[in-house]
Amino acid sequence: MGIIFDKPLIGVVMCQNNIGSHPGQTVHNKYLDAIVLADGLPLPLPHQLMQAPHLLENSMTLLDGILLTGSPSNIEPWHYGEEGVESHADPARDRLAFGVITHAMGKKMPILGICRGLQELVVANGGALHRYLHLTHQFQEHREDDSLPLEQQYAPVHEVKPEADGLLSQLLGSDAAFAVNSLHQQGIREPGPQVRIEARAADGLIEAVSLRQHPFALAVQWHPEWHSTDDPVSRRLFEAFIHAAARYHKEKRP
Repeated sequence: MGIIFDKPLIGVVMCQNNIGSHPGQTVHNKYLDAIVLADGLPLPLPHQLMQAPHLLENSMTLLDGILLTGSPSNIEPWHYGEEGVESHADPARDRLAFGVITHAMGKKMPILGICRGLQELVVANGGALHRYLHLTHQFQEHREDDSLPLEQQYAPVHEVKPEADGLLSQLLGSDAAFAVNSLHQQGIREPGPQVRIEARAADGLIEAVSLRQHPFALAVQWHPEWHSTDDPVSRRLFEAFIHAAARYHKEKRP
């Protein structure tokens, strides 16, 4: 199957949300816009792909890349060996995201993870999370102030420093620190054995990771999809992801 409209097809994980009084699934336009602006074609992936044998597997054969979006929900803690109930859970998203990651890893399909997506990639590879960063008293405040307008919530608030010779510094062409936004309550506690740390905040929190045995599996804790073409780092992240997806498509066996 050829690339649709000569653009790589990117599967985008959705979230469970009520739409009026009906249960539904949604994805913010900012993620879809960022893919389109980088010359990709987004295809939202419904949670129902996990409800019948081979649905997800067959769907993955059509895709050239996976975007794991951010979300107001959190991964249920039992996935990384902790007790307790997650009040902002989306168990169907957990199932789909982990299934998609497993298939994409096996196929060496490009992956870009954002915020919750970074946490999903880490947990899927044996890592663990801080459930409440602000209660550890080890880090600066990483949560947004949701009483502010979106433009202020998504404004840069701290710097991250890429690791020298990592995938992130290679695609940016530099390991110089740069400023990012921060809208998350949870963060990486243990990255897992197959996960390579790509960047940290000044307080030591892991802000970006990649997978060691994968040509392009990169995830970041901040939100590069917000006005993605206005920021050089965000623009380069999405361009590199879509370029990797186009290359993956060309290398796929018929």
